[in-house]
Amino acid sequence: MASTYLSRTSGTPTSQKIGTFSLWIKRSKLVGAGYEQWFSSGNSSTTDLNNRWNIKFTSTEQIELFNVSGGSTNMKLLTNRVFRDVNAWYHIVFAVDTTQATASDRLKMWVNGVQETSFSTSTYPSLDDTSCQFFQSGKIHRIGAFDGSGTYPYYLDGLITHYHYTDGTAYDASTFGEYDAQNVWKPKTQPSVTYGTNGFFLKFANAGSLGTDSSANGNDFTVNGTGTQTLDTPSNVFATMNVLNPQSSGFTVVNGNLSLTANATNAWRTTYGTLAVSSGKWYWEQKVTAASGSAHYIGITDQDENRSSATNDFENANVSAYCYRGDGGKVTSVSGSTVLTPGVGDSFTTGDIIGVAMDLDNQKIYFSKNGTWQASGDPTSGATGTGSFFDITAGKLYTPATAVYNTGSGYQYNFGNGYYGTTAVSTPNADGAGYGKFEYSVPTGYYALCTKNIQTYG
Repeated sequence: MASTYLSRTSGTPTSQKIGTFSLWIKRSKLVGAGYEQWFSSGNSSTTDLNNRWNIKFTSTEQIELFNVSGGSTNMKLLTNRVFRDVNAWYHIVFAVDTTQATASDRLKMWVNGVQETSFSTSTYPSLDDTSCQFFQSGKIHRIGAFDGSGTYPYYLDGLITHYHYTDGTAYDASTFGEYDAQNVWKPKTQPSVTYGTNGFFLKFANAGSLGTDSSANGNDFTVNGTGTQTLDTPSNVFATMNVLNPQSSGFTVVNGNLSLTANATNAWRTTYGTLAVSSGKWYWEQKVTAASGSAHYIGITDQDENRSSATNDFENANVSAYCYRGDGGKVTSVSGSTVLTPGVGDSFTTGDIIGVAMDLDNQKIYFSKNGTWQASGDPTSGATGTGSFFDITAGKLYTPATAVYNTGSGYQYNFGNGYYGTTAVSTPNADGAGYGKFEYSVPTGYYALCTKNIQTYG
């Protein structure tokens, strides 16, 4: 959500003692310093820190919930464990019920269907406490920020979907999630719940306006800033670029880890994808946002050999890597040697979209420029490999990779989410399974790099 957040002023609640929050959240980066706020509630004065409700990621990557009323903290849970996965979705549920006789039953937390019981700090509300700032009338509720563009913005950089709030009823995680046939925890798309007066259900992902309440209440939120809706969901995770690899520190990474710009001084750096495969046929696209001649490498590397130090893995003899270079050449680094072949395809520059078709069943890889397959390539030619840039070494686990040298060089990736940065593709094309939104037609038999396709075709 970056600098986008949603806001709404609450009405008179059904209850000031009982409520449940359930949401799915996917991180785009680690906090490092400050906070990343999922949800807050407080007075109209954004700097009033004496009366507030917060749920957030801390600078140490823990999850924290707390309520301050009249300057005193009377509710708080701070997890012992940390949450550092930027590829997976987390399902988080908080239930408040101050009518419970046992203090620890008055504030509960679940992560991916399992109740969290180990906390660094745990402060439980008193019996029949009514001071929760979220349960008050006239409070400003914000999703994705603390006070928006005010003194303490604390924006969330990530994705949210299936956000429920039930006003007046406490539920556990099984109300909102369940295990699928592969024993993966997934959302219940229409849970049987009572929302109460202030309750809401925000779907976010691929379901109309970002702030539209899908419950019967019509408690819509106002969208502040520019957000995008992604096809990435808890049930089907799409590849992004991996910000946890130390090389990613050489890039400014935004838009859900799909827009990268080289920062600092001129130096080689390679960035890698979050999903890797050893079989099947896969397609994705990259848009060049800032070119720097030959110092652009688009392709794949063996995930097991990804580096953490500054390097160009496409010219590193110890790595199985294959790429299309900015000047139209191709580079391979495999079997102890690096080979550059010039003039294989057209050169590419700012604004060009490069398509990658990776055939790991026949060990071939093809590249297109603005929809035209280079070297008269035919990704559907199978073992013949017509126009293939390389014969790929079999038995490796390959992931998308890009290397750049010059400061300011940049790319926007589309693994099927349908956006370059915050701009939607102009003519959406899905793969044969119906997944993804690409600028150009997906070759027959190739699929978007997402978890559902990997389960079926990988």
